[in-house]
Amino acid sequence: MRELICITCPRGCHLKVDEDKKIVTGNFCKRGEIYGLNEVTNPKRMVTSTVKILNASINRLPVRTDKPIAKDLVLEVMKVLDTICLSAPVRVGDIIVKNILGSDVNIIATRNL
Repeated sequence: MRELICITCPRGCHLKVDEDKKIVTGNFCKRGEIYGLNEVTNPKRMVTSTVKILNASINRLPVRTDKPIAKDLVLEVMKVLDTICLSAPVRVGDIIVKNILGSDVNIIATRNL
């Protein structure tokens, strides 16, 4: 039995998740049940970071994943991002890295530079 605090809404329900039976208790809404089951079976996170950029008004471009990525890949994603150096111009939403680490998740720009 794992205990979690749900982060899908401001209520912050205290969830108890039975990993074997796939049962969630303590949630006040369906989103809590979905969050609890996903968190114990396949946790995912959004990644936000920066990459180097040349010929721009600042030297780092903010980027993020376009959808959550498996939690166990986050550190590897950060290592890949540390190796990237772009040249301006870049527009919001441009794909910086397509299908990073074979995950079907893209890294996108979050600022025009």
